[in-house]
Amino acid sequence: MKKILITTTALLLAVVFKVNAQTTGFSNNSDKQRAHIGIKAGANLSNVIQDVNENTTNGAKAGFVGGLFVELPIVTGFSIQPEVLFSQKGYKSEGNFLGTAYEYKLTSNFIDVPLLAKFKPSENFGIVIGPQFSFLTSTKTNFTVKNAGFEATNDEDNDNLRKNILGGVVGIEAGAGPVVFDLRYNLDFQSNNGEGSTYSPKYKNQVLSLTAGIRF
Repeated sequence: MKKILITTTALLLAVVFKVNAQTTGFSNNSDKQRAHIGIKAGANLSNVIQDVNENTTNGAKAGFVGGLFVELPIVTGFSIQPEVLFSQKGYKSEGNFLGTAYEYKLTSNFIDVPLLAKFKPSENFGIVIGPQFSFLTSTKTNFTVKNAGFEATNDEDNDNLRKNILGGVVGIEAGAGPVVFDLRYNLDFQSNNGEGSTYSPKYKNQVLSLTAGIRF
């Protein structure tokens, strides 16, 4: 997993330097036509789309998201933006088992690699849409019943956990100079846990993200 992150980040940096080197030779080149690299960080509010389980009620869970992005202009008003992000997803649920109330929380850490098309009808506003490839790094569960908590880190070799997931992203961007703000919704197209289990039916992550970033 570390090799994937390092390789992808290196490729993004190489693309930026190559594109900028090619464009700086033109005297009429403006800042809008240059490739930009940036950093961003913010918060996820995640939940799941899950097979029906009448014994539980799911709720949203907060998490961290942050990483690098590269904006590669193609023509005026349109660019391609690949990113590498660390993203915490998951959900929490409450239920009743044999007359005893319980709370269950699941936190999954991913390396997300969205490849986005950005449409900019104006200088300070943009719309992004595109596929996202997610790589699972770790999963932690927390089970609480009668004020007693039990925490476990799931084995990455668990065959029931999908390690590579395809999803999609749609969102809006607002900017002022080098500062940019993003509001996005992303959804997994594949279930995270294979065929599911008695206690954890098949689910797909859905995440609302709000981030702030700086372009260089």
